Amino acid sequence: MSTNAEILTFDNICRITEEFSPCMNDYLYVYDLVSDTYYITERAVKRFNLPGSIFHDVVATHGKFVYPDDFPMLELDLMQVLSGQKEEHNLEYRWLGADGSPVWINCRGRVIYDENRTPILMVGCINEIGNQQKADNVSGLPGESFLHEHMQMMIPDFSKGLLMRIGIDDFKTLNERHGMGYGNFILRKVADCIQQSLDAFQYAYRIVSDEFIVLDVSDRPAASMNLLYHHIRSAVDNLVEQQHYKALYTISGGIISLSDIKVNNYEELLKLTEFALAEAKNRGKNQVYFFCPADYEKFLQRRHIRSCLRQSVSNNFDGFDLNYQPIIMSNGEHLYAAETLLRYRTPEGKSISPYEFIPILEDSGLIIPVGKWIIKNALDMCAQCREKYPDFKVSINLSYIQLLKSPMFEEIMEALDQHALPPNSLIVELTESGHLENSPAIQNVWRKLKNVDVSIAIDDFGTGYSNLQNIGNLRPNIVKIDRSFTVKALQNDYEFELLIHIIRMIHSIGLNLVVEGIETREELIKITALNPDFIQGYFYSKPCPKEEFFGKFGV
Repeated sequence: MSTNAEILTFDNICRITEEFSPCMNDYLYVYDLVSDTYYITERAVKRFNLPGSIFHDVVATHGKFVYPDDFPMLELDLMQVLSGQKEEHNLEYRWLGADGSPVWINCRGRVIYDENRTPILMVGCINEIGNQQKADNVSGLPGESFLHEHMQMMIPDFSKGLLMRIGIDDFKTLNERHGMGYGNFILRKVADCIQQSLDAFQYAYRIVSDEFIVLDVSDRPAASMNLLYHHIRSAVDNLVEQQHYKALYTISGGIISLSDIKVNNYEELLKLTEFALAEAKNRGKNQVYFFCPADYEKFLQRRHIRSCLRQSVSNNFDGFDLNYQPIIMSNGEHLYAAETLLRYRTPEGKSISPYEFIPILEDSGLIIPVGKWIIKNALDMCAQCREKYPDFKVSINLSYIQLLKSPMFEEIMEALDQHALPPNSLIVELTESGHLENSPAIQNVWRKLKNVDVSIAIDDFGTGYSNLQNIGNLRPNIVKIDRSFTVKALQNDYEFELLIHIIRMIHSIGLNLVVEGIETREELIKITALNPDFIQGYFYSKPCPKEEFFGKFGV
C-alpha cells in the first residue's frame, strides 16, 4: 500500500492504535521496517511475555517470546516481508503468555510503502485464536463467553436463578452415520426448539459441541425448568417426526437451582452443570436430572478414589493388600484351598470397600495391571502353602474386563510356570457370569483354561437370574452358593428345601459345590448334613493377610 509517509509516520500510527485499542479485542501493532522498531498496544504487554510495548531488533527479539518450535516459521515469513517478496503477513503460531504457557495467535499485517515503493511500515493486529467464539454461527446462539458476561451482569454473586444444560444424546454417532452437514442441521434445529420454548428472562447459549445452556434469571421455581425441558423435548420429538425419522435422537438435561447451592466462581458452576447433564445421560438418557449435592459428593469421592488407585498402581501397588479365606473340605474339615480377596487403603490410610473400589478399577482399566499383580502374589502364596499341603489350591476372581482386554490365558500360564505350579493348583472365579453368555472371546478363554486343568468356578450362585443356564453353557468344575442364599436357607424351610435340591442337582451332573457364609457351629452342622463338598465362612476364618493365614494353618 503506497501512501503519504509524512502523514502516516510511525509515531502517528502508534498514537492512533492506542486510541482504538480499548474498543477492540485484538492487539494492534506497528512495525517500523526502516528503524527496526516494533510497537504493540499496552494491553498485550500484560497478556504476553513481551519486553515492553516498544522494542528494537524486531526479528531477534521475537525469538524471546515466540514458542521455540514456531520461531523458524515466523522468521522466514518476516524475512520475506523485509526483502519485499511479500506485501502481507498472515500467520498462525504461538506466543508465550505472561505465565510462560503457549498461546495460539493469528498475526496479520499489511506493508505500507512510500512514494518510491520502498517498504516503510507494517501495520496489523494479533488475535487469540485459542479463545472460544463469542457467538456460534451453526446454532445461531451466543457462545459460552456471552453466558459468562451475562451472569456477571445479572447475578454476579450466583445467589439466584436457574441453569439447565442440555445435550443431544449420542450426537457423535449421529454425525458418523449422517455426516457433519446433517449434524450441523440438527444442531441448528435443536437450537431453534430451545429458543422458541423460552419465556421472558430466559436465555440460551451454545456451550460446546452438542451442548447448550439455558439461563433463567427470573424468580420462577425450579419445577419450571422441568416443564421447559419437557416442552423442548416435545419440540425435538416433533422435529424427528417432521424429518420422517431420518435420524432418531433425543435430548437430556441437567438442572441447577443457584439458590440451593453455594459456588465460588463461574468455572465451578460450569462443572456442576456438566455433572448434572452427565448424570441424566448415565441414568438412561432422554430425561432430566435435578442437581443433588449428595450425588455430587459421591461423584467427587469416586473420582478421588480413582486418582488414588492410579497413584497406587504407579507406586508399585502401594496400598493394595491380599487377604485369604480358607475353603474347607466338609468331609474331615481339611484345608482344600483359599480364596484371594483384594483390599485397598488410600494414601491417607482410609480403607475402601471392595464393592466401591473394584468397579472403579474395572471402569478405568486399572483392573488389568492390578489383576496381574494379584495372580503373581496369589500363586506365590500357593507355592508356599504347597510345601505343607501338596494339593492346596488358590482361588482368584477374574473380571470380565480382564478376560476381554488382556491375554488372560497366556498370563496365567506364564505365572504358573514362573512359580513351578501345575494348572490344577489354580481356581478361577467369575462373578459376572452373565457376561460370558454373549462373548465368544471370553468363552474361548474359559475353554482353554479348562482344557489345561485350571478349575473353573461360578461364584455367587443363587443371586443371578441365569445361573442354571450358565451351568449348562459353561460346564464349570465348581459352583459356589452365595452367602445371601445360604442365610435364607438357614432361616426359611422353603429355601432350605430348595438348597437340598440344588446340591443334589449339582452333584448329579458331576460338579463340586462350595457353600459360603457359614459362621457358627450350628450352621455348620445343619449345612454339612446336606453333603456339600466344601465350606467357606467366618466359622473357619475371616479373610486375613498371608502371614496370619499361615499361622492359623501351620504353614
